[in-house]
Amino acid sequence: MENNQSPIIMWFRRDLRLSDHSALNAAAQTGRPILPVFILDDLVQSLGAAPKWRLGLGLEAFGRSLSQAGSRLILRRGDALTVLQKLIADTAATAVYWSRAYDPEAVARDALIKSVLAKQGVKAKSFAGHLLFEPWTVANQAGQPFRVFTPMWRSVQDRDVAAPEAAPTIIAPSRWPASDNLADWNLSKEMNRGAAVVAPFVRPGESAAFETLHRFLERIPNYSRDRDRLDVQGTSDLSEYLSLGEIGLRVVWHAVQRAAMNGAKGADAYLRQLVWREFAYHLMYHTPHLLSANWKPDWNMFPWNTDANHPAVLAWRQARTGIPVVDAGLRQMFVTGRMHNRARMIVASYLTKHLMTHWKIGMNWFADCLIDWDPASNAMGWQWVAGSGPDASPFFRIFNPLTQQQKFDPDREYLMQWIAEGQADPAATALSYFQAVPRSWMLDPRADYPSPVVDLAVGRARALAAYEGRKNG
Repeated sequence: MENNQSPIIMWFRRDLRLSDHSALNAAAQTGRPILPVFILDDLVQSLGAAPKWRLGLGLEAFGRSLSQAGSRLILRRGDALTVLQKLIADTAATAVYWSRAYDPEAVARDALIKSVLAKQGVKAKSFAGHLLFEPWTVANQAGQPFRVFTPMWRSVQDRDVAAPEAAPTIIAPSRWPASDNLADWNLSKEMNRGAAVVAPFVRPGESAAFETLHRFLERIPNYSRDRDRLDVQGTSDLSEYLSLGEIGLRVVWHAVQRAAMNGAKGADAYLRQLVWREFAYHLMYHTPHLLSANWKPDWNMFPWNTDANHPAVLAWRQARTGIPVVDAGLRQMFVTGRMHNRARMIVASYLTKHLMTHWKIGMNWFADCLIDWDPASNAMGWQWVAGSGPDASPFFRIFNPLTQQQKFDPDREYLMQWIAEGQADPAATALSYFQAVPRSWMLDPRADYPSPVVDLAVGRARALAAYEGRKNG
């Protein structure tokens, strides 16, 4: 039986916020002390360089928020079950609450923890919080998960979404257990000198997330028109906050719905993008091979290059393909930790089609370089562009980077912001790329801009021939 005075361990993961937090509110409503904990386990350790570094910034900001609320964040490293059992023994806690995760490794980990703790008389309870709609609550007329986006959008667009909850009052325990020092985790280690370059472009934490949302709402009327423009501030800039749960999805959903009711023309288009994110998570939950294999198995024999060290792939990673808009997108990612969504599609299409390289190589590079990395969106995005995924862009629809640049960066402002070579007075952002990259690459902004690693027409023809061969094989 639970002791009414025993603490509840609130295990934070990708939900580094105090408001719109179902698990935290449920813990607070018990009137019992709450022990906030973050665990650096193997799943967290496996994060790429940029998302791991950004997580460290998020934890630092979240720790400050908890301190201002009269609480603190306990940091522990090790196997999650072992850490929780030790904390339970040290604090006499009788319950552990957390927000659900949906990737297969986290689902397996959490199921094991629930089972073991239940046998030991400890309540382990999970709550919704990272999605608007739990994956098992959305289905087509046959009761099956949606495999195409548009029908899913139609199914959920008018569903009620619960109002976000305010940040609760957190009762502190009478005695705090020991905590690791965040600096000792050295989460920035793999970023090397890149961390100092990316840092000015990052504002972590819940308060910054709300400020970013409010700025977006001011320009949301033009979202439909501007969101694909590379040279315009047209997107929400919320991706890194949603990735770490520094702002609740219900907060964003209701704020955008209010904008729609007030006549903001771009609001519905953004709500659709939020459901696109949901679609990725639903697919990952129901078909977890999305993360590691062709979602459509008939693509398993497609003749993609799988050599991550191929010279053309190296040129792509180094953002020296000789195709300016491709290189600009990749350099933006290296300097800011983010990449414009239109650029992501251009960059991915070029790698998987013009360079005939497996989407997993690109997906893994993004997983290392993006501060807004998201397992479901990253995997689905790459498979969508490559043609092997759900609701995919057909392989024969090959983006022409030149026409894409002319359409979405007509005055070359985006290119000038990120490509230094050939400019008499390059922008600081363009020069920052050379300060961020590994010294072993030996890149110099004063060098000539490279020639294309593949002629666009030749690359397109080769990709189409391979596609036709696959169909006829």
